[in-house]
Amino acid sequence: MKQYFLNNFYAYCDAAEPWQLMFQDPATPIAEGMIFFHNYLMFFIIFIGILVVWMLYQIVTNFNEIANPIVKKFTHSSLLEIVWTILPAIVLVIIAIPSFTLLYSIEETIDPSVTLKVIGHQWYWSYEYSDYATLEGGESLNFDSYMVATNDLATGTFRLLEVDNRVLLPVNTHIRVLVTAADVLHSWAIPSFGIKIDACPGRLSQGSLFIKREGVYYGQCSEICGVNHGFMPIVIKGVSTNVYTNWISAKLDNLILN
Repeated sequence: MKQYFLNNFYAYCDAAEPWQLMFQDPATPIAEGMIFFHNYLMFFIIFIGILVVWMLYQIVTNFNEIANPIVKKFTHSSLLEIVWTILPAIVLVIIAIPSFTLLYSIEETIDPSVTLKVIGHQWYWSYEYSDYATLEGGESLNFDSYMVATNDLATGTFRLLEVDNRVLLPVNTHIRVLVTAADVLHSWAIPSFGIKIDACPGRLSQGSLFIKREGVYYGQCSEICGVNHGFMPIVIKGVSTNVYTNWISAKLDNLILN
């Protein structure tokens, strides 16, 4: 029963698994593009690796004292030099085309419907939905997100990854993420989103998201920011637009009443 519960729990959570070797399931077009480019690049890496190993084997077996007791002089081959200069250049061009396409798509910022501001602290995250300022005083919806201590974890939740306040974001919506830091360097990274944005004090970095499916996505600070660097988890919950709208309305009503 416990294993059945855990299997179903993991099915709805995008987090690292024990002994995981490959990527987490992508939840954004950018993450899908990164995995495609990785697989595309692996073809060339494997081919080049096999070719280099074969050449080394030929050199070791054919150019030694036993196989060639009499030292032979090497002669230049213009054709060979042309081939091994042009072929790598062609391979680099073939690799560069999808690489630049992915790079430019990462930097592309489409008119966002939601803006999330992320502030890194030692050692927790602060979030602000600056699009929804209240009428009185212009105060926006914001909250801090701390890691849940091991003793306070609910059954089935992830140790060192669960937080007290999750971030809710709508799926199938263009989202702008603004990231900065209040003290030292941090890095806001979520593997399933294919996003990693450095949080620098005094600087506002920008990224974009388009979450394609509902779920719970886990990440961590990816910058060595101090003694508690490993205790700055990130939890994003992707929900439908209706759920997100109701959640925002309830939060703003509570903010206005208080």
